[in-house]
Amino acid sequence: MTGHLVHGMGTEPVAPDWPPLTAAEVGRVLGAPVRVLWHSPRPLSAAALVERERLLFVKRQHASVRTVEGLAEEHAFLRHLRGRGAPVVEVLAAVRLGEWVYEVHTAGKGADLYQDALSWSPFTSPRHARAAGVALAGLHLAAEGYDAPRRAVQPLVSSFTVFADPEDPLGALERYVADRPALAAALEGRAWRADTARIHLPFHERLAPLLGKLEPLWTHNDWHASNLLWDEAGSEVSTILDFGLSDRTTAVHDLATAIERNVIQWLEPSCPVRYDDLDALLDGYTSVRPLSAVEAAALPELLPLVHAEFALSEMGYFHGVVGSAENAGLAYDYFTGHAQWFTTPAGRRLLDRLRAALPAGGSAAGHSAPGQIRT
Repeated sequence: MTGHLVHGMGTEPVAPDWPPLTAAEVGRVLGAPVRVLWHSPRPLSAAALVERERLLFVKRQHASVRTVEGLAEEHAFLRHLRGRGAPVVEVLAAVRLGEWVYEVHTAGKGADLYQDALSWSPFTSPRHARAAGVALAGLHLAAEGYDAPRRAVQPLVSSFTVFADPEDPLGALERYVADRPALAAALEGRAWRADTARIHLPFHERLAPLLGKLEPLWTHNDWHASNLLWDEAGSEVSTILDFGLSDRTTAVHDLATAIERNVIQWLEPSCPVRYDDLDALLDGYTSVRPLSAVEAAALPELLPLVHAEFALSEMGYFHGVVGSAENAGLAYDYFTGHAQWFTTPAGRRLLDRLRAALPAGGSAAGHSAPGQIRT
């Protein structure tokens, strides 16, 4: 788990929003003395690797961000995945003490090869990108049959409801905002309706005819290199971490998230696209779970929209929980800016290459060939 930014909107680590976990505090949660071995540098929660007879991972969030009931939603998904053989950690406990909510997991197995990298840093090699694609496809197969409804309204969840509406996405957006008073307050004074109509709706028009044909699936929704642990050879994913953003979306929404967060280099001013990693990620994924014709057609149309609801969720968090007008503004820039990038020559090129590599009706029988998507 790596250094973290306000997603996609800066190049320097930011200070944590919450004080770090202490050994005494974790000892109260676990009922016994512990030794803290490592603190996560991510700012949206406090987490640590601790030793108490065995290695454990303890994460603390404010009760305004996660309740025990909110954690139960993602923990039930984790238990389903673990029961299907997916390489995820074991959930041990979720408790509230005062204003804080704690979750306790077993430590993940494997090497944290991206521990010193900023979140959304690229894979260090196409081999890692391919392994990540294989692991994501395996996760989606393991998720099948988990039919829980989507999560209750809460901060910092990456959902798919606004642009999942084929008929009236602006109406869905109005309902999304109305359900989240902190977000509504953060949006005051911004032309969010007009911006959405201008920037996002042209992409949605292409996606809309496909939406009713995509199967719902619980998904990870935060698939990037720093949420993966690796085997000794660094060639396979050994543990999948951090299901805090998980929710009921679709498999292709999760695959689009993986592309958006790992292949487009938002941390660099020119936002270059790593096409070798894109080839490898898609090849790895489709070697395990070939895309249906509908999924192949939907992937490039989803890609410019896949970040949107998490950006809005961050905006509500920064305004209502942390009280940072600056970060709320950056989150709005993320909501509009990432979608707008796909109207640039570089963004259009990426979408056109995806459409060419995954033609509708041509991808259901097998996976895409390596080297298919090149600049």
